[in-house]
Parts: sequence; structure tokens; C-alpha cells
Amino acid sequence: MEENTFLGHLEALRKVILRSLAAAAVLFPFCWYLSGRLIPVFTSLLLPPDQATLHYFSPMEAFIAELKMGAILSFALAFPYVAWQFWTFITPALYKKEKKVLGKAVVFSSLLFLAGAVFVFYAILPLLMRFAFSFASPNLQPTFGLANFLSLAGGLMLAGGLIFQLPLVIIVLNRLGVVEKSKLKKARPYVVVILLILAALATPPDIISQCLLFLPAYALFELGLLFTR
Repeated sequence: MEENTFLGHLEALRKVILRSLAAAAVLFPFCWYLSGRLIPVFTSLLLPPDQATLHYFSPMEAFIAELKMGAILSFALAFPYVAWQFWTFITPALYKKEKKVLGKAVVFSSLLFLAGAVFVFYAILPLLMRFAFSFASPNLQPTFGLANFLSLAGGLMLAGGLIFQLPLVIIVLNRLGVVEKSKLKKARPYVVVILLILAALATPPDIISQCLLFLPAYALFELGLLFTR
């Protein structure tokens, strides 16, 4: 009987959160070790060959940057398990149709998040870094800090992973009868404004990176509308 009470649901949610954090904690030592090996890879792939050097400006900056990167990697690797944990938590409250739709969404969500992060890493970040280095001259040389570089790359990859969820969100809401396709079409101007704001918040304060993130985001919105058929 206690399982059906409000406190029972809170206790079940607490266990889900603790198991999710425990999974990330178990993966953290490996991901921390891996982060120190990935930073040179990021540098060589995203920075021009003659400028593939990063700097740190405080004694603990490199150590803290590796810790943060390890934490992000651990949560990324634990994402399928975390999604499954929350899926088992909400399943009892769903109807059969909702279980079928959301069950597929949980699987595709992980794949789309990975696709979004990979797209940003290989398509958007190299363009952005080439643009940044285009201002270099004999009298003006760029110096990139390790923490700032990783924050930029990590923030954009996270934003890309979340934005790639957009078609899935549209399809799920439409299949569940929450939003009709005709209303989504009429909402295009509002969607454009919202996506521009989100792109501005997720990127550095420059129009180039904002457009690089906005354009695929809007294309994904239209793709979601297409698949609602």
C-alpha cells in the first residue's frame, strides 16, 4: 500500500536517482583516466597543426579540467542505464499506447544524443576554430586556455546532443495526441525565435557559432514535422 502513496513514489524516485549517481560514480575513475588521453586528441583534431597547443593559467586548472571532463564522460556513458532506471520508474503510470511510444523514444534518445555530439565535434567545432584562427597575424597570435577550450567544446556538444532530440520530441508529442501537426506548422515563427535564443545561450557570444547551431536545429524541427506523417 505504501508504494502507491506520495511518499512511496518519492522513495522510489530517490532510489532511481541514487542508482543513477552510483553508476556514474563507478565509471568515473575510468573516465577520469580517459579524459587525460582524450585532451591531446581533441587538440590535434580541432586546432590547426601549427597551433595545436593549449595553455593553463593556474596550478590546478589542468587537474580540474580533467575532473570535469571525466565527470561528463561518466554521465554520458551511464546515460542508457539512467534512462532505463527512469523508464522503469514511470512505466507503471503509463497506458499501453504510451508505453509503446515512450519505450521506443528511450532507445532512440540515446542514439540521437550521441549523433548530435558527434555532429558538433566533426562539423561545427572545426569550422568555429578555423574561423577563430582566421584573425591571426604576425602581430596578433591566439592563445587558448585549456579550461575555456574544453568548456566551449563540451557545451556545444551537449547542446548538439539535446537539440538532436527535437524531432523525437515532436514525434512523441504528436503520437500521444498532445500537439497536432497543424498547430506545430503555425508555431514556426515562435520556434525560430526560441531556437535562436537557445543557440545564443549555448554558444559563445558570436553570430557565427549561433548560426552554426541554429541551422541544423531548425532543420531537425522540419524533419520532425515530416516524420509526423
